[in-house]
Amino acid sequence: MIQVGIIGAGRIGRVHIQGILSGVPNAHIRGIAAPHITDEIKTLARSAGTEILTQDFRVLLRDSRIDAVLICSPTSTHADISVEALQAGKHVFCEKPVDLGLVKIQTVIDAAAVSGVKYQVGFNRRFDHNYQALHRAVSSGQVGQVQMVKICSRDSEPPTPKFIPSSGGLFLDMTVHDLDMVRFLSGSEVEEVYAAGSVLVDEAIGRAGDVDTAAVMLRLESGALALIDNSRRAVYGYDQRAEVFGSLGCVSIDNDTPSTAVLSTAGGVISEKPHWFFLERYLPAFQEEVRQFIDAVANDYPVPVGAEDARKATLLAMACTRSARERRPVRMDEFQTM
Repeated sequence: MIQVGIIGAGRIGRVHIQGILSGVPNAHIRGIAAPHITDEIKTLARSAGTEILTQDFRVLLRDSRIDAVLICSPTSTHADISVEALQAGKHVFCEKPVDLGLVKIQTVIDAAAVSGVKYQVGFNRRFDHNYQALHRAVSSGQVGQVQMVKICSRDSEPPTPKFIPSSGGLFLDMTVHDLDMVRFLSGSEVEEVYAAGSVLVDEAIGRAGDVDTAAVMLRLESGALALIDNSRRAVYGYDQRAEVFGSLGCVSIDNDTPSTAVLSTAGGVISEKPHWFFLERYLPAFQEEVRQFIDAVANDYPVPVGAEDARKATLLAMACTRSARERRPVRMDEFQTM
């Protein structure tokens, strides 16, 4: 049984606690650390049989019985806590992003390299059943040589404007998932990006210095092309679709819906809207990524997505930000010294 510590018990921390309780049988939550311990957290801790409930995450790092920690704290703390946890000899699962800056991400990569323990990053979409099916079709050669990747990712409603300054902007906060997915699905690195952004949803987001609508075109080292479209608001629900087109065929995925029921009458054909919230859509993926992390720790497997994947996705998001700001294509070799 792998003994786990949870650092941060906000929304995503609670998701992982509940996911472990319901679907990761070879993990036990020994400790939870949260700066504000609410009644809800106390109830969760009791249901998990947690021995340690503390406001100081270092209590978990000092506990010799804890094998691994899940870092679910605010973004600005991820890198520093990661380094401390690695130095303490704990296996680490860190929620995305590791950091919004490359220097701190590299610090984590270096610490992981010398630690001898596992370090996994929470790019949860790689573990979604639909994207997994896409990946299997591509990696098995069913679509032949990849020629085009298309990803549509639109939130159901925009974040509050006060979130924007700490988010790093749309490309680092939102598009980064899709940039990682381009690498995952195509099996190729990116050579050049061209991004454009607009403020079409909420003027307050623009006043905060960000965009809420974006389109990205990528040229891959393989020669394939990729297209991403993002919006902070889709009034019909959380819109998550993708397609990979190749020399032998095409494979695509559509939105998950609460049911597959379709009502056909003389008045028209009506089907369910997509799920409204990202947790509804990706809750099983959050659970699966932790299950695979625990398996990697228990059986000494390589983790499926690491800190270097996070660095590459962040670099691509930075290139998109530069491209949109300067209104020009940006080659990735412009970042060779970073």
